[in-house]
Amino acid sequence: MKIISDEFVPANSGWGRPMEKGQILRLTAKTIIDFACVNLHNVNERFDQARTKVYNMKLWITTGDVLYSKLNNPMMTIIEDQFAGMGYHDLQYGTCSGPRYARAKEEGRLNQYHHGDDIPIPDHGCWENLIDGFSEWNIPPELIPSPLNVFQHVDIDTKSGEIKHTPNRPKDPIYVDFRAEMDLAVAASACPDLAAPEFGQPIQAMIYEA
Repeated sequence: MKIISDEFVPANSGWGRPMEKGQILRLTAKTIIDFACVNLHNVNERFDQARTKVYNMKLWITTGDVLYSKLNNPMMTIIEDQFAGMGYHDLQYGTCSGPRYARAKEEGRLNQYHHGDDIPIPDHGCWENLIDGFSEWNIPPELIPSPLNVFQHVDIDTKSGEIKHTPNRPKDPIYVDFRAEMDLAVAASACPDLAAPEFGQPIQAMIYEA
């Protein structure tokens, strides 16, 4: 293994780096990681949740599945998933954000995060962190892709369509490996994760060559 970069990402902060085709990104955590990517040579080509679900014919993806762009191109392949058997990565939710938390508090819905309505809320979240992660490439905030929410297991009622947060998280840090299928700019957020036992946790982001 040749390590290109290996970085600690503090809780509720963002990270971003370029990657070459064939390189591998390892994201390690015991909390939610909001993750997205764009074509390094055409930042208008971005990761797309819907295309990813359609091409894999799945609501949840794991080892061997591919992340697709809005332009129908493969961007990354999951080559190892230590969360498999514990839970699923979410492809339904968008990013959390300061305004989203504020609105949830105003509407009395913070109990959806499993710690009750009277809990401290962050002034920013994954949306703002991904803006920071992609800042080198000047991606406008409104064009930040809806992410793959790594380690965010949600319950989906296939009859009613209802989606529920769950507190299902890794007890110890585990990782997911993604192989780049094109040159990419990648960004990740160490989510403040109000559903986790200690709220936000740091993450580790490593890029390497096999």
